[in-house]
Amino acid sequence: MNYIAIMAGGVGSRFWPASREDKPKQFLDITGTGQSLLQMTVERFKKIVPVENIFIVTNKKYKELVKEQLPELSDNQIIGEPSRNNTAPCVAYTALKLASLDPNANMVVAPSDHLILKEDAFLEQIKKALDFASENDALLTLGIKPTRPDTGYGYIHFDEGQNGVNPVKAFKEKPDLAKAKEYVASGDYLWNAGIFIWSVKSVLKAFENYANEIYKILSEDNSAYNTSSEQAYIDRVYPTTPSISIDYAIMEKADNVFTLPSDIGWSDLGTWGSLHAESKKDADNNVILAEKVILAEAKNNMIRLPKGKLAVIKGLEDFIIIDEGDVLLIYPKSEEQEIKQVRKEIENKIGEEYL
Repeated sequence: MNYIAIMAGGVGSRFWPASREDKPKQFLDITGTGQSLLQMTVERFKKIVPVENIFIVTNKKYKELVKEQLPELSDNQIIGEPSRNNTAPCVAYTALKLASLDPNANMVVAPSDHLILKEDAFLEQIKKALDFASENDALLTLGIKPTRPDTGYGYIHFDEGQNGVNPVKAFKEKPDLAKAKEYVASGDYLWNAGIFIWSVKSVLKAFENYANEIYKILSEDNSAYNTSSEQAYIDRVYPTTPSISIDYAIMEKADNVFTLPSDIGWSDLGTWGSLHAESKKDADNNVILAEKVILAEAKNNMIRLPKGKLAVIKGLEDFIIIDEGDVLLIYPKSEEQEIKQVRKEIENKIGEEYL
């Protein structure tokens, strides 16, 4: 059987002040479609697996929020992490849980908050990857064909392969602009989207070989998975796992890693600027997520207002303007990477009230 694990435990700090500790961006209708990013992701995957095969991996404190947004899921399909230990322990926990349900399971690991405009192409690639993973001891990742020399993404250096499945030569950290241009010009590099496909057997074997401490901690009592004692067991052992990403723990070490170059209209929606880039714009290139806005000499802005609020904006260009009622953010789009740090400064100077 094929299963989907959707990772939904992050805080989306670059989307502050819309994304908050009590309701991060994956639970928000960021795109103005009437659905949260998490709901959109689940709807996408329901086209290739039954809903009972979709699991949400989130921080324990968001379990009720997940249930509220996805009432069709059972309690056992909502995996509650007691601590934020990065993606490797999260993947190992989910793989062990699925292994106890179905030792021959294949699984997709995908973020909950990405935008995919070409859904049919995406699902075809996922199906192809699942077929390959079911027949081979392989760790697969979707690689996105770059459309520009972006310095905000990690890159995958790939080799020639067969039938659209290519061996991975190396993973590269976020490059500077010169290096990014070199990567894109070569044609041998893809963006790393953080979407993984493998059999449960293959990924657990990789954990045993390359991240044994995580494997040992989380497999201390496999009989607890999918029982009433699972949460108590995980609450005890999970926080003791090393905090490390799946890329560092496994993907950069294993020798059976493959990628599928994909053109799927992908954005990680990591920042307000990326949402601006992917959204519908007015004649002056403004994105307006609001009911009542009067603009004059305003261009290339990202504007989000509460229902019923009127804004009059003149003379602003390339700004992020986000009004969440208790917080108003007006920030240059070119400096949006600072928003994460601004959020930390607010925590230090004012406290957690506005986080």
